[in-house]
Amino acid sequence: MPEIIAGITVPDTELVREATALVRNAADDTLFDHSRRVFLWGALKAAARGLEVDLELAYVGGLFHDLGLTPAYATKNRRFELDGAEAARTFLLEHGRSEEDARAVWLAIALHTTPEVPLHLAPEVAVVTLGVETDVLGLDLDEITDQQRAEVVMTHPRPDFKNRILHAFHQGMANRPDTTFGTMNDDVLAHFDPTFVRKDFVEIIQNNPWPE
Repeated sequence: MPEIIAGITVPDTELVREATALVRNAADDTLFDHSRRVFLWGALKAAARGLEVDLELAYVGGLFHDLGLTPAYATKNRRFELDGAEAARTFLLEHGRSEEDARAVWLAIALHTTPEVPLHLAPEVAVVTLGVETDVLGLDLDEITDQQRAEVVMTHPRPDFKNRILHAFHQGMANRPDTTFGTMNDDVLAHFDPTFVRKDFVEIIQNNPWPE
């Protein structure tokens, strides 16, 4: 029987069940519950905005979007968003989804920390950012009713979430600080590590090897 949370039906497919098992095995409670909420918030907002979304793809996008922060999937030399995007693409192709579908989810995860851009792409890309912005930043909460909010949080609680997600971000990026250049992720490293020195975009331009 399909699982229904706040009016959103979680697709009852083998692909979804295996995605859930994979992320449940790789992530702690904070990241797992966050990722499920991202799917639910994104689906609710997409519905409120009249977007037609493939919920199976939206589910994988939501579940895998922070997978690159986990020890099992984190690399040392690329952005954590790309780690999750690559894992999702591989997973979808192995489960019979098309290259086009896999590419949409890849983009959704790779761009989920890039403000505004995903909202101008396909619904399967936008839905992940809508969910992330809701759960992490609290944006546009008025698009979700009090009852919907209560049902989602009852199913996937948010105990001390603001602090816990910041610690998860830091733990997942501390050993690859250079990958945070040009993103909001360097704010996290600067918050936790007073010795962290951000790369300066202006200085890079001024000091690059091109002659004047």
